[in-house]
Amino acid sequence: MLDLTKISGQMQGFSQHLTSEVAASRQRLELAQQHLQKAVECQEELIARQEKWRDRILFANATPIEPLETCITIPVPPKVHTVIATDGSQIAPNHHEIAYCYLLNIGRVVLHYGQNRHPLLDSLPEVFYRPEDLYVSRQWGIRTEEWMSHRRTASETTVLAELACSAKTEAPALAMVDGSLIYWFLEQLPMDARDRILPPILEAWQQMRAAQIPIMGYLSASRNIEAMNFLRLLACPHPVPDCVSYCPNQLEYVPCKIFDSLRDTTLWTTQLLPGQRGPLWRSNNRILELYEDQTIYFCYVHVGTEIARIEIPAWVAQNTIMLDQALGLMLAQVQKGYGYPVAIAEAHNQAVVRGGDKARFFALLEQQMIKAGIKNVGISYKEARKRGSIA
Repeated sequence: MLDLTKISGQMQGFSQHLTSEVAASRQRLELAQQHLQKAVECQEELIARQEKWRDRILFANATPIEPLETCITIPVPPKVHTVIATDGSQIAPNHHEIAYCYLLNIGRVVLHYGQNRHPLLDSLPEVFYRPEDLYVSRQWGIRTEEWMSHRRTASETTVLAELACSAKTEAPALAMVDGSLIYWFLEQLPMDARDRILPPILEAWQQMRAAQIPIMGYLSASRNIEAMNFLRLLACPHPVPDCVSYCPNQLEYVPCKIFDSLRDTTLWTTQLLPGQRGPLWRSNNRILELYEDQTIYFCYVHVGTEIARIEIPAWVAQNTIMLDQALGLMLAQVQKGYGYPVAIAEAHNQAVVRGGDKARFFALLEQQMIKAGIKNVGISYKEARKRGSIA
């Protein structure tokens, strides 16, 4: 149990810390606004410096594709449309349970508006228990739980493509996922492991591209700083932004890091009105070199309740009509969901594995093991003790 009386004494110091952080954040924001105004005047020059020295810059940064002062009102979407979303959940493998296995559950949602058609709300569960499923990742030094999460990401996308391509609708459609389309975790994976995850995702995107159904990643409360880091090129005191030569140790203080901890969304809160989007950006993350012609673009949108980061593949970003329509459908979803896209929220609700579901899953598994003639089926003594106190 948590003893709140012992924590209360620490709260005063915490509140003082927050007060000082708020003041420091306000100063960083004012500084960022000043640099943004300067960057507007020399945007092309900054982009040229960024491109020339890109291999020598050691921090993640993005390239603005439109003028930095861009503030575009998102058009109203058509009343007749379809929105598709997937999300995933899992039961992780546990040596203390009756059997060592894991389960992925992919929530599926297809919502038809103005078409007099029933929605689809269900989930696709899959159990993994074979040694090649449980232990394949160990050859790369990847824990089974971590590998399971990567497999889930790929499954969410392939199921999304299957739904989108089989929706059989002539109305405008949008496919949505919760979170980023830039899979940062791939950078840490060996090539063989990466080839099990990324190609199915890119193939699923190509299928949606052929069907002319845009895919969008929706990021709520984004902590990204790629756009803020573009402004660091302006704050660099050196003749050129050559981090390798001038600031090789990025863990120490670097003079251009004057907006430290200030997020992109914080700056764009001061630039956008509800229903507006900022400029399009192209992410320069190195992992995107593997995406071929489906590199990721993003923009920030004031959805009314927050500044959301919206990520899309290049083929969506480069089609103005498709992009505007997709953003309109996204904004309508946020309004229907009272601040968060209703399709993604429902996909999560379909996917989540609650305590009762988990208990029934293991009960079903136990029945199958007994039918197979396996004796002494049960959880470990440690797990039994954790589930109830005798004190």
